[in-house]
Amino acid sequence: MGLFKKIAHALKKTREAFARKIDTILSHGELDDNFYDDLTDILISCDMGVNTSFEIVDELRIFARKNKIRTSDDVRKALKSILISMLNNAPKLDFSFPSVITIIGVNGVGKTTTIGKLAKYFSDLGKTVTLVAGDTFRAAASEQLTLWASRSKTRIIKHAEGADAAAVVYDGIASAKAKSTDVLIIDTAGRLHTKTNLMEELKKINKVINREYPEAQKLSFIVLDATTGQNALNQISAFNEFVPIDGIVLTKLDGTAKGGVVIAIEKDLNKPVVFIGTGEGIDDIEIFDAENFVNELF
Repeated sequence: MGLFKKIAHALKKTREAFARKIDTILSHGELDDNFYDDLTDILISCDMGVNTSFEIVDELRIFARKNKIRTSDDVRKALKSILISMLNNAPKLDFSFPSVITIIGVNGVGKTTTIGKLAKYFSDLGKTVTLVAGDTFRAAASEQLTLWASRSKTRIIKHAEGADAAAVVYDGIASAKAKSTDVLIIDTAGRLHTKTNLMEELKKINKVINREYPEAQKLSFIVLDATTGQNALNQISAFNEFVPIDGIVLTKLDGTAKGGVVIAIEKDLNKPVVFIGTGEGIDDIEIFDAENFVNELF
């Protein structure tokens, strides 16, 4: 499946809900208060967030009045332009190497699978990759990561279950430096903001990375399940209190009609969505592109 087909497939449920509703209100013909109220409801229903939805509608009102737009095609074009501009205003991320990417997030969001996909993604770019099994808390976590290391043909550094996660990270950094590895991807224990001990462990891991590998680009990516909608924003805020989050990997986008959460994340929290999961296979991950995303919504 080609790149654009993968993105189209991942956004199928969101597009069907969004585009169908947009077509319905556009068929009424009048850009009156009822139209804008209905549009606001549609944007909120797709999880674009209340504040962001109101801002989008306000911008459309101003644009429509200034440019005297009347046709449904013109409205679609204007709405697409507003959404693309909004997404493009979020921070952008450029990779440099060597790079250390710490993967965080709660259990069940597809964190381990995402790490395997990222390993394959960077390997396909010709980069050497090493995985670090920093989740020593959950039973069989390192075994699962070992399987993904095998699938992506990448090295893995791991200790026994229950080991000090920071010590595993220390060894992973030493190995990466010795082997001149381009990308070091660190798994961490799935945790909730209420589990203070695990959050403190995350801070400890971050300190080890900063101390032992000052020359590397250091990134923290949070993996989010798109089906959780607005709760994803709460997770970002909770984790960001302990470790600054540099980017988001959004998984299970194909399983929800609420893909508009991407816009809420970038607009409300000013955090970039860096990758999106487009399926279950090891190759089903793509760099997020605002224009492609918005075009597929329509």
